[in-house]
Amino acid sequence: MDNTIAGNIKLMAMSLTKSYREYGDIIKADSDIFLNRSHIIEDLGRLQILVFPGFFGKKHVSRETLEYYAGNILEEVQYSLSEQAARALEHAGVKCGAGTLAEERTFQFLSALPEVRAYLAQDVQAAFDGDPAASGLDEIITSYPGIYAIMAYRLAHVLYTLGVPLIPRIMTEHAHSVTGIDIHPGASIGHYFFIDHGTGIVIGETTVIGDHVKIYQGVTLGGHSTRGGQSLRGTKRHPTIEDRVTIYSGASIFGGTTVIGEGAVIGSSTFITKSVAPHSRVIVKNEERLQTDADSGAVAPDAAAENGDTGWDWVI
Repeated sequence: MDNTIAGNIKLMAMSLTKSYREYGDIIKADSDIFLNRSHIIEDLGRLQILVFPGFFGKKHVSRETLEYYAGNILEEVQYSLSEQAARALEHAGVKCGAGTLAEERTFQFLSALPEVRAYLAQDVQAAFDGDPAASGLDEIITSYPGIYAIMAYRLAHVLYTLGVPLIPRIMTEHAHSVTGIDIHPGASIGHYFFIDHGTGIVIGETTVIGDHVKIYQGVTLGGHSTRGGQSLRGTKRHPTIEDRVTIYSGASIFGGTTVIGEGAVIGSSTFITKSVAPHSRVIVKNEERLQTDADSGAVAPDAAAENGDTGWDWVI
C-alpha cells in the first residue's frame, strides 16, 4: 500500500477511535450480549413457512408429513429464537436465569402459532373480500405486502406481550423495510384486518384497532406530539379505531383520546385530532371543481358542489 494512503488510513482510524470514546453508547464492544439481527430475520422466514406451509420454503409439502415437517422447523426456531431471546433479556437487565426464561417464553410463543394462524386466515380472507383485483387467496399470501406486514406484526405482538424485548421490534422493522408498512408490535389489532396497497402506513405503539377495519396507503395513526420524549412512555398516545371503520389514503389520525366510532368512513387526506361519531363520514372540503361541458365547451361548477351536496356527514 502506498505510504501516503497508509498514513491517511491510520489518521482516519485514530479519528474514529476518538469518536468511539466520545460516543460510547452507540458501539458494542467487550460484550457477549448482542443480538444477531440476521438470525432473527431468518427465524421470521421460518415462522412464515410454519404459518403458510407450502407457500414458502420447501416447494412440495405433503399433508401426510406435515407434522414431521412442522416439527423440524419448530425445533430450529426453538433453538435459535431461545438463544436470541436470552441475549435480549440479558441486555434488558435480567442477570440470572435469562436462558431458562428465554426457553419458556419461546415455548409459549410457538404454542400460540395456531391462534396466530387463525387471525391470519381471517386477514387473508378480508383482503380477498375487500379487493376486487385479487384473483384468489394464493395471490394474496404470496404477493400482498399488507399480508406480510400483518404476519410479522401478529408474530411480533405475541413476543411483545410475553415481555421479550428488542426482537419484536426487529421483526416489524424488517417488515417495514420490505413493505413500507410500519406497525409497532405493541399495537392491538382485531380480526379481519385489511391493508390495501399499504405503502407509507404508520400504526403507533398504543393504537387500538377493532374488527373488520380497512386501511389504505399513506395512513398515519400517530401521537399528537413526541416533544415529551421518554416522559410519554406508557401513556395512551395513539388513537382507537372501532369496528368496521374504513380509512382512505393519506388520512392522519392523532391522539390517545381520539376515537373513530364504529362504522365510520374517513376520507382521503383528512387530518383528525378529535373523536368521530359512529357511522359518520369525514372528508376534506375541496375547492370548487370545474368541468367542461362536452357540447358547448363552457366551464361549469360541479353540480354536487353547486348544490352543496357533498355526500358526507362531516366536512372539514
